[in-house]
Amino acid sequence: MPKYDYDIAVIGAGAAGLTVAAGASQAGAKTLLVEQEPNLGGDCLHYGCVPSKTLIRTSHVYHQMKNAARYGLPDMDVPAVDFRRVRERIQRVIATIQPHDSPERFCGLGVQVKFGRAVFLDDHQVLIETNDGKAERVSSKTWVVATGSSAAVPPLEGLDATPYLTNREIFSLDALPSSLAILGGGPIAVELAQAFARLGSRVEVIQRSGQILSKEDEDMAGLVQTILEREGVRFHLNTELLRVRDLGHEREIFFRTGNGEESSVKAAALLVALGRKATVHGLGLSGVRVEHDHKGIKVDARLRTSQKHIFACGDVTGAYQFTHAAGYEGGVVVANAVFHLPRKADYTWMPACTYTDPEFASLGLNEKQARQQGLEYTLWTEEFAENDRSLAEEEREGRIKLLLDRKNKPLGVQIVGPRAGELLSEWVAVVNGKVKLSTMAGAVHPYPTLAEINKRVAGRHLSEKIFSDGVKKTLKFFFGFKGRACGNETGKTMEKTK
Repeated sequence: MPKYDYDIAVIGAGAAGLTVAAGASQAGAKTLLVEQEPNLGGDCLHYGCVPSKTLIRTSHVYHQMKNAARYGLPDMDVPAVDFRRVRERIQRVIATIQPHDSPERFCGLGVQVKFGRAVFLDDHQVLIETNDGKAERVSSKTWVVATGSSAAVPPLEGLDATPYLTNREIFSLDALPSSLAILGGGPIAVELAQAFARLGSRVEVIQRSGQILSKEDEDMAGLVQTILEREGVRFHLNTELLRVRDLGHEREIFFRTGNGEESSVKAAALLVALGRKATVHGLGLSGVRVEHDHKGIKVDARLRTSQKHIFACGDVTGAYQFTHAAGYEGGVVVANAVFHLPRKADYTWMPACTYTDPEFASLGLNEKQARQQGLEYTLWTEEFAENDRSLAEEEREGRIKLLLDRKNKPLGVQIVGPRAGELLSEWVAVVNGKVKLSTMAGAVHPYPTLAEINKRVAGRHLSEKIFSDGVKKTLKFFFGFKGRACGNETGKTMEKTK
């Protein structure tokens, strides 16, 4: 049997790579972790989830300060934002979390950490070009590629000669831009559009498709768009990007609108948020016959590449580009590569959340996806405007949508509303635990809470059966009930859809 330096080696120290390294080492495997960046933690910690949610919270507080009168408080004359202080807070939060993702912690777990660029020499050996200019060869029985993704930059005329920002630069600006143009209408784009608009930037979003958050149902995405428009964000939908140019103190973006006319917007800063691309360049994957394309590394259900001893997980596969998905996939890799259990990745109930205000959280199928699959479903909704806690907190906008299949089992849940990501967690437990909706509808929730909306929508479809005409006739027959004492029959019903 060949002798290798390590039992398992991981390239990339984001959420997926850290999960694999920690799990493998604690299980007794001699583990190597290689990271090209100077710190562990990946995009999520340094340029993604952590800084963006920190910024979003800051902008939320500032927005509330400017709208104190909504809560019965005196109007406030709020000073302009000093973005340097915002940036400093973002860096403080990152620095607080960083020790959890440090070489010292992982060394304590038994993981050898090396910093540098890894290139496959053969299917068991890589060359690590360290950051101090040195190089060394290391071998491993099993390899895991978890190199993540980066912002996709389009081949747009003039962009190479025009200063622009991506998620790597947007959180470390020296000053708040007076105006910001954003290319793209996905989660990153809309989150940052609202945050910078609330802090005081004039924001324009240029989106290629006819709606923002294009994978979501139009009515739910429309709720988010309406709220952002009310806060001053301007949207240009159904556009074709043509070119950009640098005007020195401004950037100008030219695009063709849906009616065929050419238009343009000018802004002090330009943010490119047109999706992500897998980080596969320079790894030498072709030389070791690992199949991949511009979308990412191709893997099977057990996250094995075309070389069965080389695994890939996280953003680099181009599948579900969420930190929690990367952590989940890391666990699947540990099960297969370390414990040799044939565990398959299952994304049926992979949750997602866009952290606008209100948030947009989803689980399972939405209506658009159900229709594409030709599924028959019933739709049940509740509005946050009818939730007492939502009214008390002046968070009146949003709704929950529950899709049930023909057997009245959940197909999916979408929530646009205050703290939707937290509310979705109850549904995560329900669907993964195979809890009946009747159990959820019968559970006691504290009053007043936003979570009551989950109980109400779960109970809505049950009430159609419990209080049906047939049941009422049966009760009348056995107990002599006399029927309604006042008013006409009213009430909401479900929408039957195919």
